[in-house]
Amino acid sequence: MTTLLVIAKEPRPGRVKTRLTPPFTPEGAAALAEASLADTLDVVARTPARRRVLVLEGMPGPWLPPGFEVVPQCPGGLDERLAAAFAGCEGPALLIGMDTPQVTEELLTVDFAGCDAYFGPAEDGGFWALGLAAPDPSLLRGVPMSTPHTGAAQRARLAGLRVRELPVLRDVDTAYDAELVAKEAPHGRFAAALGRMAGVSR
Repeated sequence: MTTLLVIAKEPRPGRVKTRLTPPFTPEGAAALAEASLADTLDVVARTPARRRVLVLEGMPGPWLPPGFEVVPQCPGGLDERLAAAFAGCEGPALLIGMDTPQVTEELLTVDFAGCDAYFGPAEDGGFWALGLAAPDPSLLRGVPMSTPHTGAAQRARLAGLRVRELPVLRDVDTAYDAELVAKEAPHGRFAAALGRMAGVSR
C-alpha cells in the first residue's frame, strides 16, 4: 500500500499565500491557506494508505486530523525538501502539496502495479503530485522549482520510467485561481472560506 505525503507550511499570516495579498489581507490569505490545507488533509485521511505523513514547515494546529505522522521539513530549497520527504519512505509513495483543495480520493488512490511513477501536472507549469514506486531522492534534487518549466523539468527526470499521468489541476496561487478552484470544490472548507471573504477582504 502507498505512503501518502503532504508537504505544507503552517498557515501563518505573512508566511503563506503571499501572492493572494492583495486583494486579500495577510490574515485572509492565511485563512484560505488553512482551509486549503484542511480540505487536502481530510481527503488524504479518507484515502487508503500505508502511512499518512505531513511534511511540515512550522507547527501543527487544529486543522490536522488524526492518523498523520508529522515530520519537519529539512533545510534547503524546495527540491531538497521534496527529496528528503521521499527519502523517509520505504515502498511506494505519492506526494502532494497543500494548494489543490479540489483533489479527490479517487485521484490519490494509485496502483503502482505495472508502473514506476505517477505525475500530476499543474496549470501553472509546475506539478501537484509525484508518485514513485521506489522513492529515489536523486530524481528531485536539482530540479528548478517555482518556475513555469518546473513540471517539464521534473517530468524529464522520470525519463526511462513507466509513468502514469494524472489529470492537470490548478494550484491556488492567485485570487483568480482561488475563484476557479472554489467552483471545482464548492462544498469544501476552501470554498466556504472564500465565500465568507467575498466583499470583505477585497
